[in-house]
Amino acid sequence: MSAVKMMAIVLIIGGLLGLVYGQFSYTKETQQAKLGPLELSVKDTETVNIPVWAGVGAIVAGGGLLLFASRKS
Repeated sequence: MSAVKMMAIVLIIGGLLGLVYGQFSYTKETQQAKLGPLELSVKDTETVNIPVWAGVGAIVAGGGLLLFASRKS
């Protein structure tokens, strides 16, 4: 399988996951204060929303790459 076909499949799967889930979260730890041996830190949870147009665009781009790769070979 060529690299172009693999990239097309990754784009299609990523686009489908973006449409199904729509968002993902991650935890970021930040250091607030350090007083001698005592260190205070805060864990923030960030949420990233994935727009619908990005998921659809990834699926269309992956499909186009897949068609282009199959016609070329």
